[in-house]
Amino acid sequence: MESALREIADKIRGGGSLSQKQLDRILRERSRASSDPARRLSKRYAMAFYLRERESASPFWESLRLSAADDEALVRLLRTKPRRTASGVATVTVLTKPWPCGRDCIYCPNDVRMPKSYLADEPACQRAERCSFDPYLQVGARLSTLSAMGHNTDKVELIVLGGTWSDYPEDYRLWFMCNLFRALDDFGTEALSAEMSRRQQLLYQAAGQLLPSGMAASAEHAFQMAQLQHEVDAGALSFTEAWERLRPVREVMAPAFGDAFSWEDLGRLQQGNEEAQARCVGLVVETRPDMVTTDALCELRALGVTKLQVGVQSLDDGILRANGRGGTVAEVEHALALMRLFGFKSHVHLMANLVGTTPQVDLAQYRTLMEDGRFMPDEVKLYPCALVQSAHLTELHERGGWQPYSEEELTALLSACVRATPEHVRISRMIRDIPSNDILTGCKKTNLRQMVEERARAEAGKDAISEMRMREVATDEVDADGLALQVERYATANTEEAFLQWVDGAGKLAGFLRLSLPDQQVIREEQQRCAPFPVREGEAMIREVHVYGRTSRIHESSEGNQHQGLGRALVERACQMAADVGFTAVNVISAVGTRAYYRSLGFEDAGLYQRRKLASEVLACQHLVRPGATARL
Repeated sequence: MESALREIADKIRGGGSLSQKQLDRILRERSRASSDPARRLSKRYAMAFYLRERESASPFWESLRLSAADDEALVRLLRTKPRRTASGVATVTVLTKPWPCGRDCIYCPNDVRMPKSYLADEPACQRAERCSFDPYLQVGARLSTLSAMGHNTDKVELIVLGGTWSDYPEDYRLWFMCNLFRALDDFGTEALSAEMSRRQQLLYQAAGQLLPSGMAASAEHAFQMAQLQHEVDAGALSFTEAWERLRPVREVMAPAFGDAFSWEDLGRLQQGNEEAQARCVGLVVETRPDMVTTDALCELRALGVTKLQVGVQSLDDGILRANGRGGTVAEVEHALALMRLFGFKSHVHLMANLVGTTPQVDLAQYRTLMEDGRFMPDEVKLYPCALVQSAHLTELHERGGWQPYSEEELTALLSACVRATPEHVRISRMIRDIPSNDILTGCKKTNLRQMVEERARAEAGKDAISEMRMREVATDEVDADGLALQVERYATANTEEAFLQWVDGAGKLAGFLRLSLPDQQVIREEQQRCAPFPVREGEAMIREVHVYGRTSRIHESSEGNQHQGLGRALVERACQMAADVGFTAVNVISAVGTRAYYRSLGFEDAGLYQRRKLASEVLACQHLVRPGATARL
């Protein structure tokens, strides 16, 4: 390992270059030269070894004589899966414990080991189950893995999956969030490893109580779980009934960690996270449209949530009923309107190929979602329906009542959806991370998105694709001085929206901001319905600020776009735009870990938000655009 790293360091020292192909060749040659086949070199092991040597400042590391720039180049070269932090943040996905669901959708998996709608073979689910769904262990383990892969973990977006968040008891919701922040606050200190060891020991002891006779009992328990799953698959048991049978087991496997929390505790943990090594710059939970209420949103803001994933699935009441989803399109409309007023980013789940629909209907619904002011989300998960064994849809499929779209139908539909997506909307996913062996029928192509995007580009011809994810700079280099600031304006049912974006000459997206200018009559009506309503008259709302590029450490420069002043310029331009049309203040739905940043921009803590008062005079435009960039407004 040392000889391989020495050769790599020699190649890049002093600004030298080394391609991924050349790196792979060095690792292969060194592996062949080793007499021990078990010591095969890889980027992952080379990175782990290098980081350990660097952390201890070993004689070997000192002998490499690498400058800070050389060190950064070497880590970038060895980093595995670089796109994981290409969006500017390290994403950590955690799952809540299995819990009954308020709905019984026919397409939904019913895996008794998981929260409703999730499958045990999904990667994030496997990680959660290994941690017995403990939030502290999930965060600690994932951050440690990302760090070992060479990713910066200073800025973390937490994504909490597991079904409808508000279906869980309030004390569990508070306990779960407190443990997330505690793990972030402990990361990078000795407290993390000590607390993880303590919790793992408690889980081991709990398993010993459950399975006192060792491996034989484990095999028996696995057999019982399989039998229970078989009954659910056969329709003899519902998911909730199976959950009730497993409750005694889960109570044993959820040992008391001695960490009951209060809202005051949450406040202290959040305050600590403002200066932690791993700061929460985004917090996402899942919910249903009917669960989006003023009270629920106030609690979510107090917890630190900034984005909501909302299971919409369809914009047709009849299709919702046919699929056992329940709910109404009116509830979707109300949920998205209320989320905009509160400043939440909206991440809508929409499913194609449901019972009772066609590709033509799906496309029409997608266009309505994008163009109708009642909806117009910020982000979309566009899933095709796939059949899994535990879903009730299997019975209908066997009777010929549902068939999956062909590959041609599906890619044609998704390609048309991509081309119909405006520049302020991001399609985050086009297929769920379900292992192909769990899918009985339906799309099993793990590269579906690649196929769709290639087709969309071919069908668009000379017309540019507007969808955000296809325009992100990701890991590409961008000349920051060649960026232009553009503004797209659009109207929703209760706000005027402005999407401010930094783009280069090729239309690549380097950063953006979402500004909401709420209808003041709507604000007055909400204040009468709900007192006190957290947003006051005369206040605009910044709902999201994001700068792309490789994640850089807080307060440090980098080779990407982070910390180049792009975010500050977006905020200043948004404040000017709000002042121009008469708003007296701007709120920002800041994450806990970004509070210090917004204070540096003149925002003050104000309850559920941070607020900046606007000067009556219009600020000079030259102070609002980063020097070297041009503004097209």
